[in-house]
Amino acid sequence: MPRRHIRVTGAPEAPLRAALAALRTELGVPVAFPLGVLTEAERAAKAPSLPSHDATDIPFLTLDPPAATDLDQALHLSRQGSGYRVRYAIADVAAFLVPGGPVDVEAHRRVATLYFPDGKVPLHPAVLSEGAASLLPGRDRPAALWTIDLDADGRTLAVDLRRALVRSRAKLDYAGVQRMIEEGTAEEPLRLLATVGRLREGLEADRGGISLHVPEQEIVERDHTYHLTYRAPFPAEGWNAQLSLLTGMAAADLMLASGTGILRTLPPAPDGAVGRLRRTAHALHIDWPHHVSYARLVRSLDPHRPAHAAFLQECTTLLRGAGYTVFRDGELPAITTHSAVAAPYTHCTAPLRRLADRYTTELCLSAVVGETPPDWVLAALDALPEEMAEGGRRANAVERGCVDIVEAVLLRDRVGEVFYGCVVDVDERRPTVGTVQLESPAVIGRIDGDGHHLPLGERLRVRLTAADPAAPTVRFAPAWSA
Repeated sequence: MPRRHIRVTGAPEAPLRAALAALRTELGVPVAFPLGVLTEAERAAKAPSLPSHDATDIPFLTLDPPAATDLDQALHLSRQGSGYRVRYAIADVAAFLVPGGPVDVEAHRRVATLYFPDGKVPLHPAVLSEGAASLLPGRDRPAALWTIDLDADGRTLAVDLRRALVRSRAKLDYAGVQRMIEEGTAEEPLRLLATVGRLREGLEADRGGISLHVPEQEIVERDHTYHLTYRAPFPAEGWNAQLSLLTGMAAADLMLASGTGILRTLPPAPDGAVGRLRRTAHALHIDWPHHVSYARLVRSLDPHRPAHAAFLQECTTLLRGAGYTVFRDGELPAITTHSAVAAPYTHCTAPLRRLADRYTTELCLSAVVGETPPDWVLAALDALPEEMAEGGRRANAVERGCVDIVEAVLLRDRVGEVFYGCVVDVDERRPTVGTVQLESPAVIGRIDGDGHHLPLGERLRVRLTAADPAAPTVRFAPAWSA
């Protein structure tokens, strides 16, 4: 999933959309599916492998952005004694795919759904990802059903996983759920989403974990001018994310106990990366006393405030060392934890949009019953980390390209203007070149000191010297005399 959420509205022929189309071509993004893949997907959509366990009596619901149709997860929460029962149904992609078949091979080529501000490039054909495999309301669907019992404090007591037939009763969106919870009109499963979500957030803080509530940027085209707006996430989005984290942690524990699996790991951030964030905080006038930890600071931020929103965007840079770690036959890896989660963790809740999740689900299904994972899973396991890394590099290139284009479009008519900013990074080998973060708008760009050493961490006036969406390029220079 993208670290920066950017959406754009406007006519297809608008300059921003044209630049995004050119980026797709430049990066070789595979937009159309081959005919053989579409043919097999159509066949699979009509004849999935259905599970024997029927859980269609459970009134699941989905919680996603309003326009989403690739629905990976459905949830149901209830009370269980003095604690809680979380049921989390995950789309069973394996029920539709033939290992080594055209859809499977294409998924390994694509690795993940790619997100552009004006649309997405899906991992699987829409007939599956937005149709037969998606947990759409009122449709019976094969799923991997997690049942996780929690105590009164939200700690995990027991975990079960099995294939099941499920049926969602409603497709809800975050704004509507948040409104129902705040107005007191939500039914018990949604009221418990708030209760359990807050308990899990408290446990996350206790163990030193960090959830970044990164605002969504929306670029709106009006009267041939682009405007940048932010949408801060609703609390309900964070509570829903806690269920995904809970499931990913349970999956990691199952695989570690079985001795075979694939984890999502992240080593602690190096001091230099945290130091760079401190300079960014300074640039945005965010008070970060040295005795306050990074995790504590992040939890204090308000994503509704533009400066805090910009800082949260920069905090995603600390996640860039994350990777996938495979282990087999009881030989556990040196690193088993994800430093932002502050616990062992894996990806398993988005198989419609991320390749690895299909494999972690199969590994966990085998671990629960004490069986050896299927041969097709074991055969693919060793190659998955590099496949996912390559997919991550492609997604990062898309993300960087989109951000560069958006910023260049926003500033293209302001070349020569002077802004306040702060130098947040300087090239160690070329101290006259670095990175500047503007106070407003929340733009980051390259700055050339024109032979002068740049004042790292200091506020200064800078002049926009270039903003070319076609390149895309945004460049600044110090406005020493302005």
